[in-house]
Amino acid sequence: MTLQQLAKDLTYTGTLTDAQVTGITADSRQVEPGSVFVCIAGGKFDGHDHAASALEKGAVLVVAQRDLGLSPQILVEDTREAYGLLCGAFFDYPAKKLKLIGVTGTNGKTTITYLVKQILEAAGKKVGLLGTIHNEIADMVIPSKHTTPDPLQLHAMFARMAEAGCEYAVMEVSSHALDQRRVAGCRFDCGIFTNLTQDHLDYHGSMESYYLAKKKLFELSDRAVINLDDPTGQKLISELSCPVTSFSCQRDDADYTARDIRFSAKGSQFSLLANSQLARVSFAMPGEFSVSNALAAAVGCISVGLTFEQAVAGLNQCKGVPGRIEILPTDTPFTIIRDYAHSPDGLEKIITAVRVFAPGRVVTLFGCAGNRDRTKRPIMGEIVSRLSDFCILTSDNPRDENPQRVVDDVLPGLLEHDTPHEVIVDRYSAIEWALDNCHEGDILILAGKGHEDYQVLDYGTIFFDEKVIVDELLAKKKGEAKR
Repeated sequence: MTLQQLAKDLTYTGTLTDAQVTGITADSRQVEPGSVFVCIAGGKFDGHDHAASALEKGAVLVVAQRDLGLSPQILVEDTREAYGLLCGAFFDYPAKKLKLIGVTGTNGKTTITYLVKQILEAAGKKVGLLGTIHNEIADMVIPSKHTTPDPLQLHAMFARMAEAGCEYAVMEVSSHALDQRRVAGCRFDCGIFTNLTQDHLDYHGSMESYYLAKKKLFELSDRAVINLDDPTGQKLISELSCPVTSFSCQRDDADYTARDIRFSAKGSQFSLLANSQLARVSFAMPGEFSVSNALAAAVGCISVGLTFEQAVAGLNQCKGVPGRIEILPTDTPFTIIRDYAHSPDGLEKIITAVRVFAPGRVVTLFGCAGNRDRTKRPIMGEIVSRLSDFCILTSDNPRDENPQRVVDDVLPGLLEHDTPHEVIVDRYSAIEWALDNCHEGDILILAGKGHEDYQVLDYGTIFFDEKVIVDELLAKKKGEAKR
């Protein structure tokens, strides 16, 4: 591929040679002879400062936002946008060979993408998935580093999906990715909006900026599926120009609604209504938010071509999602659930859902992430204390922040209520204490880590899979009981 072929979709100033392109990167450390180097200014580093060294390493072109006095060089208005377009062109536009479904919102993205994939596959479709837990190409599982990958990785994954015969690709689209133009060059057949609650303010600065970042997905979408139960969803509908389909667990004016909802520890049952169509759904995940996620996935699939009957059949076959209100198989007189809830809204939803079917106490073990939005810490503490019967405050991923300081930030909210609690900063010890002190009929919620099999500490990342840890601790307890 020549430079002219690669850059044919760009608006730029400068002159291109007919040099052959062997690669493209925004990381100067990855430059090799024949590479195109795109200068991107980040929070800590500015690629423009490394453009000269990229040419010395053999780059055949520098793409920049300001004149660096280098040759060969072209100037564009937005290098992030250009990077996405160039990556798509380098892989021969694989996104155009797939039906793209993007999911955005504070909570529910991972669950909905998994459900969409399961519903489409139940209808006989071949599907790729990109998201927080991992990436999938049909049955192949590939590790995931970011919720939404870097453009080079993203289009490389699309290319692999297209080569594998995938017809659809469903992906989580984070606010960071939208703000950083990581999906530039992608056109979504359907964009799905879940909800918007406080999160990532350390990055976006305000809820309005957070909202505007999420909204960008629908500027790239042919149609939208929107949660009418969320106030931001209602606002979004009024501001979109693309066709919108709404869903709701609470309102009759939505296009698709769930009625006669019933919950148990094994899942949810509800009636799905749409105009003159009606079907009964038995779904593997409990809680109203799970029903909302199920609606989003089903309606999203219908919007890209499935029939109402196919979507219902797919929902009835869904098996749930790892680390999302996942009941761990344990031989204990109490129930253990692990969930990824790590925001105020996520915690409120999971605890409220569990309370509906809890025969005994709801015991919530949780922490707050280090080096992240400090303002939500006391809010999370208040929610857990208000809704739980017992609280265990511990660490999440403290990163390089002092874990005790994170705990101290949470405590004012936790102490707003008289709910009994225990503070154990070390998360492993906190889980061990919880297993020793839960009673028959209790439901223990391990909140915050979900599918994650690691914990990020100041000295590095350690293995920390709570499913494995629970098994090990229970086996230890069982061995001690035999002595």
